[in-house]
Amino acid sequence: MRAWLAASLLLLLSGQVTAHQLKAAMTTVLINERTGNLELMHRFYLHDTEHAVETLIGGHADLFKHAKDRAEFAKYVNRKVALQLADKTPLKLSLVGQEVDGKFFWVYQETQIPADFSALRMQHGALRDVWADQVNMVNFEGKGKVKTLHFDGEDNWLTVHFDK
Repeated sequence: MRAWLAASLLLLLSGQVTAHQLKAAMTTVLINERTGNLELMHRFYLHDTEHAVETLIGGHADLFKHAKDRAEFAKYVNRKVALQLADKTPLKLSLVGQEVDGKFFWVYQETQIPADFSALRMQHGALRDVWADQVNMVNFEGKGKVKTLHFDGEDNWLTVHFDK
């Protein structure tokens, strides 16, 4: 009986440990005609982000207390996310900023809306070099119906097509 109870407790605790790392991120790409920009808003789970920063830069990371840790992760995301036109012409993304908001860490990027486009290519490798099972979902809003890209496994560049 005691062994069964101990085994049950270990199973419960192991679930708690893995529950903290969700290894999933959500990005919204807003095609904002009002500002003339493509606005990228990346939402990462704060706990995942802190573990990733510790892996990427080594040592302990505290995103609440250390602006340097927040800036390092934002720069990392800026290097790991890219947009291109359908013909592979790159769109230069500018890092706008980052913030901690509750249990999430946000990174913001933007670029000008390209003239007359019907498709975009995207690369979203943030955290996928840290964890093989990281999933990054991207919603494109503001040009017809919402379109979604789903980065996992060996995905590198994916293409989203917009309604004419």
